[in-house]
Amino acid sequence: MSEQVPTPAGGDITSDDKLWALLAYVLTPVVPIIILLLEDKKNRPFIKAHNMQALVLGVINVILAIVLSFTIVLACVPLILWIVFIYWGIQAYQGKYVTIPVVTDFCKNQGWA
Repeated sequence: MSEQVPTPAGGDITSDDKLWALLAYVLTPVVPIIILLLEDKKNRPFIKAHNMQALVLGVINVILAIVLSFTIVLACVPLILWIVFIYWGIQAYQGKYVTIPVVTDFCKNQGWA
């Protein structure tokens, strides 16, 4: 599902960084947008990496929710994805960089993370 990449040796990850990364995943896409508006937060490498992934995932989840809301069975898919977001948020809170297939590569190729 996802691969945890160890924290770089020179990285200074504070507990505040971990908390913002957790909130970015759990309350996506609202908190990632707020982080982008906060100058001191959006330039922190740990927050930036997780924030952009969470923002992309949040937008995808909202689109899926809108498209799949017309069928009762498939309407549960965004909720299940949100549970996975909580898992990734917990991993971020533990200070790990989470590699999400396709999304992480997309964010890095765009220069966002």
